[in-house]
Amino acid sequence: MSNTMTKQSITLAAAEKALGAAQSKAREIGVPMCIAVVDESGTLKAFTRMDGAALLSVEIAVDKAYTAISFGIPTHGWFDFIKNDPPLLHGIAKWPRLVVFGGGYPIKLDGGVTGGIGVSGGHYTQDMEVAKAALAALGAPAE
Repeated sequence: MSNTMTKQSITLAAAEKALGAAQSKAREIGVPMCIAVVDESGTLKAFTRMDGAALLSVEIAVDKAYTAISFGIPTHGWFDFIKNDPPLLHGIAKWPRLVVFGGGYPIKLDGGVTGGIGVSGGHYTQDMEVAKAALAALGAPAE
């Protein structure tokens, strides 16, 4: 039995490719966004704040990416998970950095969660659309 393990992590090149695709989609829909890519441990790998993107969206984008890698599920999946469970709904929803609305996705490459992307700046459905464009550019599923 080994006392160590190997983790996969998103490369800077892949993170920058995701940022580029997300920015292109955000420009296409006409909404300036903040876009964050974190590695498998939730550490910020790449970030951009497009001109005109809201200041509050900076932290929200980073927290969406962090939330997505924390359990390997998209941020919008959290609400369905907790909405009918009062202790979770009223307890965990107040947990720092947990975001329970759309715009954050785990980045799953080569069979594992290698990072996460978080997008903020529009309605959460627009954030999701922009994040999905980034995932598509990487060939990663948008689950």
